[in-house]
Amino acid sequence: MRNLNELTLLEAIDGLKKREFTSVELTNACLRQIKNQDSQIKALITTLEEKALEDAEQADRAIKSEGAVVFEKKPLLGIPYVCKDNFSTKGIRTTAGSKVLENYIPPFESTVTGKIKEAGAILLGKTNMDAFAHGSSTENSDFFTTRNPWDVKRVPGGSSGGSAAAVSTNMCLFAIGSETGGSIRGPASWCGVTGLKPSYGRVSRYGVVAMASSTDSPGPISKTVEDSAYILNVIAGKDSKDATSSHENFENFLPTVNKKNLDGVKIGKPKSYFEIDIEPGVAENLERAIQKLKEMGAEIIELDLIDPKYSIAVYTILQRSEVSSNLARFDGIRFGNDRTNFGFEAKKRIMLGTYTLSSGYYDAYYSKAQKVRTLIKNDFEKAFQNVDVLVAPSMPCIAPKIGESDKFPMFGELIDLLNEPSAVAGLPGITVPCGISEGMPVGAQFIGNFNCEDKIIYVSNLFQKETDFHKIGPKL
Repeated sequence: MRNLNELTLLEAIDGLKKREFTSVELTNACLRQIKNQDSQIKALITTLEEKALEDAEQADRAIKSEGAVVFEKKPLLGIPYVCKDNFSTKGIRTTAGSKVLENYIPPFESTVTGKIKEAGAILLGKTNMDAFAHGSSTENSDFFTTRNPWDVKRVPGGSSGGSAAAVSTNMCLFAIGSETGGSIRGPASWCGVTGLKPSYGRVSRYGVVAMASSTDSPGPISKTVEDSAYILNVIAGKDSKDATSSHENFENFLPTVNKKNLDGVKIGKPKSYFEIDIEPGVAENLERAIQKLKEMGAEIIELDLIDPKYSIAVYTILQRSEVSSNLARFDGIRFGNDRTNFGFEAKKRIMLGTYTLSSGYYDAYYSKAQKVRTLIKNDFEKAFQNVDVLVAPSMPCIAPKIGESDKFPMFGELIDLLNEPSAVAGLPGITVPCGISEGMPVGAQFIGNFNCEDKIIYVSNLFQKETDFHKIGPKL
């Protein structure tokens, strides 16, 4: 019999409804796992044991008095989760992985954590991340490096590395991360879990410590596609506090369960995404995954897309420019400690962003990058006239060893190149485990058209139902 912390989100909700166990028991199982594993993995910056158990007791009282019907108004009641430390949590330290905000206690709640709290979930703690989300390995945290549970000598990915590592080690039932150019899909892929990056604006950014405001996208990291869809139902929606949040309504992201094949589904295979320098083990697993999709009835259509390498320059210029603007508020007077506490990566990005926005260079760099961004967006729109979703590797390699990123000044941009095109276009993407290479997990990503999360959830869920890779975990 599995330990309670090893349950999926939907399994745990079903168990709570049937009163097979209590929220206190479920929460204690997760807290024990944190105590047993986090000294080695270092996924969490802040742990909230006392508050979590109080909230679990309250959830149990609600379930006891109202029964299963209470889940209709509180769909996450009694479920323990962790959250990336760039989401403002009222009265709870929020550092964004930076010494600048080491002792910052927000006086307000982010929309995402507010919705999850309202839905009854229990916050176990805040997870480690690259400082201000500047990185793709979680080595750029100002506090410590999070380690990959599959091999503690390797990175978990970033910037949501702590969240992905916590889910992979069953320290929680699900986690919340954020993605600007790969920060959900990258660590989820390298840690062997499911990561869903929604369309830009689908989930409110209010209360998230901003990195690049035109691409930042909060989303779930979970054990299954169904779990991610369930969480997205809770956190998605228009928010009056975020003018960029989507006005488009949605009914239910949970995939339909009555179909068991992909008959009639057209899946695009962008040739340029498979022609870059991909590790042989990753390429082999992706080809096997595509063959599986064919066996399930999908039609695989090879197509041309702009080479993802061109998105590196676009993403770098836009992201650095927005970083220089967003970090200007951290002056030691309005927020946090003074600017001497900025890490090297933050200083580097501020300087490059300020340069690209300066007089005489704005047109040469920022304006031109926006034009190429439009070309990338139009290229995707053209592709989706012929296919329902796209399939590609989530990452070009398995998780590298700790310290490898130091050899590449642009490590994050280079390693995330398969995620950056869809990120700058604002498209949804999901990564699911699709194999093992050299003892490490490999992820396949499905990319959808704008506000078409339902399609990538549908395809990835059926793929996951027909494979067992998501059931394989690290040997702790």
